[in-house]
Amino acid sequence: MTSLDWRARAGSPFATEKFSARGRAGMVVANHPLASAAGAEMLAAGGNAVDAAVAALFALTIVEPMMVGMLGGGMMHIRLPDGRHTVLDGLSTVPAAGTPGMYTPLSQNWPAALEVEGRANTVGPLAVAVPGNVLAWCAALDQHGRLSRQDVMAPAIRLARDGYAATPYLSECAADAGADIALDPGLSALFLPGGSPIAPGARVVMGAAAETLALIAREGPGALHGGAIGKAVAEGVAKRGGILSGADLRNARMIERAALRGNYRGYEIVGPPPPSSGGVHVLQMLNILAGFDLGALGFGTAESAHLIAEALKIAFADRAAATADPDFVAVPVGRLLSPEYAAERRATIDPNRAQSWNAGVTAGESANTTHLTVADGEGRIVCATHTINSLFGARFLLPELGLIPNNYMALFDPRPGNALSIVPGKRVTTSMAPLIALKDGKPFAALGLPGGLRIFGSSMQAMIALIDHRMSLQEAVEAPRIWTQGEALEVEEGIAPAVRERLAAMGHRVSVLPHVAGGMCGIRFHDDGSLEGAACWRADGTAIGIGGGLARAGVRFWPDQAKT
Repeated sequence: MTSLDWRARAGSPFATEKFSARGRAGMVVANHPLASAAGAEMLAAGGNAVDAAVAALFALTIVEPMMVGMLGGGMMHIRLPDGRHTVLDGLSTVPAAGTPGMYTPLSQNWPAALEVEGRANTVGPLAVAVPGNVLAWCAALDQHGRLSRQDVMAPAIRLARDGYAATPYLSECAADAGADIALDPGLSALFLPGGSPIAPGARVVMGAAAETLALIAREGPGALHGGAIGKAVAEGVAKRGGILSGADLRNARMIERAALRGNYRGYEIVGPPPPSSGGVHVLQMLNILAGFDLGALGFGTAESAHLIAEALKIAFADRAAATADPDFVAVPVGRLLSPEYAAERRATIDPNRAQSWNAGVTAGESANTTHLTVADGEGRIVCATHTINSLFGARFLLPELGLIPNNYMALFDPRPGNALSIVPGKRVTTSMAPLIALKDGKPFAALGLPGGLRIFGSSMQAMIALIDHRMSLQEAVEAPRIWTQGEALEVEEGIAPAVRERLAAMGHRVSVLPHVAGGMCGIRFHDDGSLEGAACWRADGTAIGIGGGLARAGVRFWPDQAKT
């Protein structure tokens, strides 16, 4: 099927807003151009994809501070030149003083139960979980990088010290969170100066963050996890009424996990395992959808959107029941990924009518985010999603450090006795889905995005766009998305009105939104050895490719060639 074929069938044609980039020696796609530039700087200096990814992530803590930070968490999916995959889990955990009943939910029904009295799990000091980002980033660098920590962190330190121009996206995010930002003097000074959202083009200088970064560059992650920075973080959170302690930071651990693998129409899809729900439920949904000819149904049609919506509802019912930190809950991964279970669920889907779904599995007994995708010419791929959870995290600044704490406690179930309930030391369950697809054992595409609960459904739709609808990479990352977890069916404005009407007639409660989830960053690996990078319109994503390279060995510049 050609690009024109799927557009002709779709009923909701769209034109991409950005252009992809090509390179051979490396590709960096991050959700801010200065972060992509930081990664490209590492590749140009002789570093590899891991060096580039870590440099870009530290840079993002400065230029995309509303999305990611050193006091956040996330997952880094790495493919090595020998074909091995590993996942570095730096997700946040419940502080030791956390208790199952520490919040008062406003409802006992899921997911409304996530809203608690006083918004205490989303805004303020009680929302802060134990961070793990710096542990994961430094571990990746130590294990797989080529450059020094000081070299890799230099671009972020420079950006914090010298400043950068605020983008319209940062300004809009400050406006969205303005009511909460206004309550914190530190955040207000940076992003709500004079009571108005920071203007696009205004200079953002974060001198305290530059000093914090410089100390981590010198001392490593121990500066935060047991050192002077950690002491200041714990004291700053405690004086505001939080429970994060110095011991929590000192005892935090990064966990290396084996990736999950599944097959979809001849492609191998590799993703993160629990406590990420992204990998397991993407593979679960693809198993279900493999029984339908989505390509023949067409992209953006009511028929294909309906099937994706039903698969999403099934996955979210199972996620709520059984997917959590595997150190605390026996997640039934084998059952969720089995062809037999997919066939059971598929057989009960009505192709013409929306349904409500209950979980088909149970847990065993207890035993807004940023994304980047980077590849080098030697075969390394880094697909990483990291966050402070909501926009501006817990929505206060530790001004002496220039750090914004996460509000990861918002992801736990405030009702005791469930798979996602609060237990000291439990890792958050995330929807992060940094995916790498292989064809005949070779990399085909790598992609991911921010967007909370909407992440893994969006990653899956991009893979479907590439595989079933044969879209270009740029088309796939920008294609209109849908999402539901069993309530309203959210559809982007790019889905045609006639399709929305048909979905409503099928029984879906359609809600039209400007966008579903955030900016996707992807890389496509071509047979000629070139790398194609693409980012979508939903964020400041920018692809930078590295071509050329060093001179051929033995090339000399003879003296007579210098004569003019």
